[in-house]
Amino acid sequence: MSDVELFKGEQVQWRPAPINPAWVIEGAPETRNFLVSQSLDRSSYTFMWDCTAGVFNWYYDIDETVYILEGSVTIRDDNGVERTLVAGDHALFRAGSHAVWRVDKYVRKVAFLRQPVPQPLMFAVRAIRKLARMMNLGPATAASWG
Repeated sequence: MSDVELFKGEQVQWRPAPINPAWVIEGAPETRNFLVSQSLDRSSYTFMWDCTAGVFNWYYDIDETVYILEGSVTIRDDNGVERTLVAGDHALFRAGSHAVWRVDKYVRKVAFLRQPVPQPLMFAVRAIRKLARMMNLGPATAASWG
């Protein structure tokens, strides 16, 4: 059995993913998503997501890196700094952060979501990976990621 899962040519099943109505500031943004992948331990996910025009709050309870595929969005952080993201741009939103999203027409993104690991635990993981590399236990590529 292979460790690689291929989904070439499979039909994508978009599903409605409504924004919390209490977060919507202006308009009636319609959103959809589909799950592309998830890690075996369910600490990381990859989603495709799109949204029509509207202004809304977004509260992040997990680290999220976004890569804009199509359209644009203007993001305002809690310091009042605005940045516009267009196709090819990416941004990282840390767990616990907040942003106001303004979508003028449409935006499509790929979102990489990861549950942050507490620092003490991350130190232990890195130590174990280093020890495994030193003892030549396991694949070099996987062991070298941390």
